[in-house]
Amino acid sequence: MADKNYYDILGVSKDASPDDIKSAYRKLAKKYHPDINKEPGAADKFKEVNEAYECLSDPTKKSNYDNYGSASGPQGFSGGFGGGAGGFGGFGDFSDFGDIFSNIFGGFGGATRTQGARGEDLQTQITLSFEEAVFGCTKDINITRVESCASCKGTGAKNGTEYTQCSECHGTGQVRYTETSMFGRVIRQGPCKKCNGTGKDIKEKCTDCGGNGYKRVSSTISVNIPAGIDDGQVLTMRGKGNCGKRGGEDGDLHIIVKVKEHKVLVRDGFDLSLKVYVPFYTLLLGGEIEIPLPKGTTTLKIPELTQSGTLFKLKGKGIKYLNRETYGNLLVTVVAESPKTLSKNDKKMVEALRDSIKSDNFSRYKDYLKDMKNL
Repeated sequence: MADKNYYDILGVSKDASPDDIKSAYRKLAKKYHPDINKEPGAADKFKEVNEAYECLSDPTKKSNYDNYGSASGPQGFSGGFGGGAGGFGGFGDFSDFGDIFSNIFGGFGGATRTQGARGEDLQTQITLSFEEAVFGCTKDINITRVESCASCKGTGAKNGTEYTQCSECHGTGQVRYTETSMFGRVIRQGPCKKCNGTGKDIKEKCTDCGGNGYKRVSSTISVNIPAGIDDGQVLTMRGKGNCGKRGGEDGDLHIIVKVKEHKVLVRDGFDLSLKVYVPFYTLLLGGEIEIPLPKGTTTLKIPELTQSGTLFKLKGKGIKYLNRETYGNLLVTVVAESPKTLSKNDKKMVEALRDSIKSDNFSRYKDYLKDMKNL
């Protein structure tokens, strides 16, 4: 199994549904978001939570993780040394031993080329308006990243040609050496010190990168923001981090999304909510009020004798689900508001209304009076 238990990180069981996994992720992502949580270790925990969700939210990666302990599937040896299909005489999965044996015996054969080092991941933040997050957009972001030097094609040599094969490692980037351990004399192999593991003797260094083969540059990257993305979620762009070394793959770019609040609408997942204070007579007599939508407005009809605090659900008027043609709802709560002032004439009219409507018509108030008598 992998070193990290992604289920434990998200606090879900192995048979948790995709919705349960998403819900757990959302709560933890908001809890450990670097903009909210300034405690030591919160940023690392935030990254760990995103790593777990990235694996468990992808059916293929989740299946690989459940079966092999890794999102990328089985690692190491596929055959074994005989003695059954399980390898090692059926003693189980020894895939984690692959790198160990490779280090000790050099791959059971001739010298092998040094494995490239993967580039570092980068992290940045992007701020979106409420509308950009709801409907999606394309944004350009500027980042500083380490890129392979185009002048020398990553070789570190002038024009990419001014080098020869390293005479020490014969271009493999690795050399063998022996050391004594508790098991006796052991042959190991490691990066060649003469060429620093590159396999090349550079005759003339590239002037653009100083012979490194890579350099730090400012880049503009276009990011497609999917409709429905929420505050605190992370977009990952594969291969947009720092470049790998010695042929290794490039790292990833993790973009933390920050979404500005709407002036009146409140987002909860893919649902929107709104509390509207309306004149008390609108609830008594009925009427219509204009309600904002993510784009445009709609009209809400209020029946007569509507109680204050009534919740209306406008189905499908919320936010689009990520990568799905499904929309959340808009939940509107109407609350009766009394006027701040009354003219003498207005007061007489209200008093007349009070005298004409029997208290029995107010069922909740009637129950309250009854409970008071029984105290």
